[in-house]
Amino acid sequence: MKEFKYTITDEVGIHARPAGLLVQEAKKFASTITFIKGEKSSKATSLMKLMGMGIVKGDEVTIQVEGDDEDAAAEAIKAFMEANF
Repeated sequence: MKEFKYTITDEVGIHARPAGLLVQEAKKFASTITFIKGEKSSKATSLMKLMGMGIVKGDEVTIQVEGDDEDAAAEAIKAFMEANF
């Protein structure tokens, strides 16, 4: 399993348009990608649960990636987060 932390820098946090793109990116991989903030967690492929976590600017999220292609998936998601959030 791969795991990394990311602090949200986008002014409005994880919101509809980029969250939809994040879901599309996550679906490219066989690995399970999970976002964790405090007691809440969501699979990166679940748009409504991801948006329902209420992730805003300044929040630190933990992203866990587990599966056959976890190395590639973790790198891709990390790059996506840096470019969009």
